[in-house]
Amino acid sequence: MSAPDVTALLAELERSEPDLADEARTAVEWLTGGEPLETVTQLDVCEFLWYTLPLKVGGDHERLARSLGRLLELGGLGRYAALCVSPTTTQILRTYAQEGEDAGTSAYQQALEATGVLPPDVPELQWSMIMGPEELGAHIACSAALELAILAGEEVDRAALTRRWLTQPRAELGGDTWLNRVHGERLNRWVLGRGPVRRELAQPFEVRLHAPVTPQALPALHGLLSLAASEGLPLRLAPSPEALRLRELAERELGAISPEGARLAITPYGRHLLASPEALWDAVTRLLLANGEHEFEVSAREAALMLLADGTLMSPRELRERVAEVVGGEGWHPATGLDDVAAPVADLVAQLTALGLAFSDELAVRMARRGQLAALAALRAHALRPRKYVNAA
Repeated sequence: MSAPDVTALLAELERSEPDLADEARTAVEWLTGGEPLETVTQLDVCEFLWYTLPLKVGGDHERLARSLGRLLELGGLGRYAALCVSPTTTQILRTYAQEGEDAGTSAYQQALEATGVLPPDVPELQWSMIMGPEELGAHIACSAALELAILAGEEVDRAALTRRWLTQPRAELGGDTWLNRVHGERLNRWVLGRGPVRRELAQPFEVRLHAPVTPQALPALHGLLSLAASEGLPLRLAPSPEALRLRELAERELGAISPEGARLAITPYGRHLLASPEALWDAVTRLLLANGEHEFEVSAREAALMLLADGTLMSPRELRERVAEVVGGEGWHPATGLDDVAAPVADLVAQLTALGLAFSDELAVRMARRGQLAALAALRAHALRPRKYVNAA
């Protein structure tokens, strides 16, 4: 049975309790956004009461919440009506009023987590702070599934249910999955990115990055970790740039080895990586775009990976010039031209070379086949990362 029409409910409230009708109309318009009342979920109600209402709606917030509750009660939505007048809602609204936005938002987040209807992050998907339409649809669908499971009295494993809901083909999506929809949306946004030069470079990757990349062996790093696990490494290694860069990557960037007396020993995390080729591949490929203290440096490394991902032979200067062209088209305006991209590009090439993923010297840079796959894996992880607010920690 569908929920009653909002207009009819407001008319009934106008007759029975006219002093509440105006506030109820304001609140329900904010809550539904003009959609039918039957589409509202518990998550919608909680987010409206505990976030939207105190931060975006003017007026007496507690009275607005009570008025909405009365309207929902008339519509037969007793559970949602009870939320409007619950002690939790009253306390959160008073926290905003008395202690400010930060304290109120913290109370809202704690209360929302306690409801059990908030889909958690899962290995396949970390939810964005800023969601596109597909991701928002997936989030709402997962939340509704959690709500129904809780109402049915089931023992709810939130992560397992969320993973199942995201990865199972769904009839309402024409046999597609929510996870594919979200990944497609994120990849498209990544491709459209900043600037026409970068967009043209990234366009062919939209299809190539949709499927996961099969993990590959990393013999150089695996050998280093194996030696550290068995007998430890001398603090002084052979003075080749590749050996020193590989040790720096393993110690400082991965945290897989650490000094222990006169030698370098493997850490517990290093043992985990050594035992799992998949985990080692994932950790290393994510590092390729994790270096850099500034977004500009990450953009330069990303452009270099796209340029090298097909195994194209390039001179170091040509690579720098092409990267500078891409990041310049994104809106960056380096003060010293090629010098600005030189450091992040050189560090990336040194990293790839030390890992055995690329060949490089003063004349040429070229990805090995394994390196091409590592570039795709790194670009895919970067493209599919969740969107966060710029000032988020």
